[in-house]
Amino acid sequence: MSFQLYNSASRKKEVFRPIKNGEVGIYVCGVTVYDLCHIGHARSAIVFDVLVRYLRARGFKVTYVRNFTDIDDKIIERANKTGEDTATLAKRYINAFYEDMLSLGVLDADIEPKATEHIDDMIDMVRSLIEKGFAYVVDDTVYFSVEKFDSYGQLSGRQIEDMAAGARVAVDEKKKYPMDFVLWKGAKPGEPKWKSPWGDGRPGWHIECSAMSCKYLGPNFDIHGGGRDLLFPHHENERAQAMAANGVNFANYWVHNGFLTVEGEKMSKSLGNFITIRDALTSYHPQELRLFLLSKHYRSPLDFSRSAMLETRSGLVRIYRTLQRVEEIIGPYKNDTNNTFLYHVGDNDFKNRFIHVMDDDLNTAAGLGLVFDKVRDINRLIDSPAQKTDITSQLVKERKDLLDCSKALGLLEGEPSHFFKKIIKTSPEVAAEEIEKMIKERQKARKAKDWASADAIREELSRKGVILEDGPKGTGWRLRI
Repeated sequence: MSFQLYNSASRKKEVFRPIKNGEVGIYVCGVTVYDLCHIGHARSAIVFDVLVRYLRARGFKVTYVRNFTDIDDKIIERANKTGEDTATLAKRYINAFYEDMLSLGVLDADIEPKATEHIDDMIDMVRSLIEKGFAYVVDDTVYFSVEKFDSYGQLSGRQIEDMAAGARVAVDEKKKYPMDFVLWKGAKPGEPKWKSPWGDGRPGWHIECSAMSCKYLGPNFDIHGGGRDLLFPHHENERAQAMAANGVNFANYWVHNGFLTVEGEKMSKSLGNFITIRDALTSYHPQELRLFLLSKHYRSPLDFSRSAMLETRSGLVRIYRTLQRVEEIIGPYKNDTNNTFLYHVGDNDFKNRFIHVMDDDLNTAAGLGLVFDKVRDINRLIDSPAQKTDITSQLVKERKDLLDCSKALGLLEGEPSHFFKKIIKTSPEVAAEEIEKMIKERQKARKAKDWASADAIREELSRKGVILEDGPKGTGWRLRI
């Protein structure tokens, strides 16, 4: 089966055909850097991280562009409150973004442009739109005329007449038509500004992504992505500007991830359910959050809850405990996987099944189902009482298949011991160092044949959710979930 993506523009799944054979250009709208990233941002970042990982694993050469909006009304408002200049505030939150993405295992994009570094590109596009009759100037402000662009509304499936009828009473009296939007806005006192042919000011929000995507990927590229909340008006306006300015199709495929709610409610600071990535990682391992955010199809709505996260933890612990068991038999994993590990898989049944489900619109939920099936099979192999032959070589292959496919999802890249030591930090009852100390005390008691003390230590750890497992190589431990 060929790789298929759901195209928001056509509202159906389509076979993916890149413009250049074997190469893919992807642009994803990044964050507006006025605050810490929340778990909704995490979902979008992880979805497109997996898309890039998977395409590369399948042999494509991917150029991934993800921007930063570092000038915006919200940034100006926040900077005024904190007493910082906008550049300092934006830089602080860009650094925080990188820290959060590193924690979640999200790869850097190949190109990460900032809006303030591309003002000239935006001015050039606005100038072109004016010259071609798609934009008009009123005083020091430039507007895009949606009535001049025939296919406005096609991306989001809206009729311009209905949108205009439903628009609020004009907030901006300068506009000729209610749905017209700003390309360049005149400067207000005290705000950052740049020189332009229409006076000092700054770009509108929509023009920045049109200008930057075309600069780095060309006027027509393969995939444009972002959260579903950006479909209208941001992506609709991006598409209109770019196509009007360049006279060619903009993005061939539009990919949008679904909404994320918290305990059934829209995430909102006013509701007290606004969860930053950093808040979430104080209670959950980064791999838990990543696994949860991939547990449903990327286009489906997803509800974040304590119960769902505990269920995710249980599954992830099961996987890592299996990897730990395998490690005890055949030793640590040595990563010798190249970047195109799902390109030539031959008759490898497991990888072919994984490719089949992932080729169907990046179905990570089905892909994870296969991962858990593989974990079950590995445990059965280890536990089989009828197993009389050496299973070492088979376990080597089974583990490699499991980890290769998990790598496409950005999962299971750490050693089991590191996972268990880190996950215990989210359990306030006991710390990893304390567990190791108690295990040593128990070993001393056993050597002294003080069985009562040894049993008491085991029981105390058990009450705290820690299970001890004695083996030929010593005593290991794991969490009871």
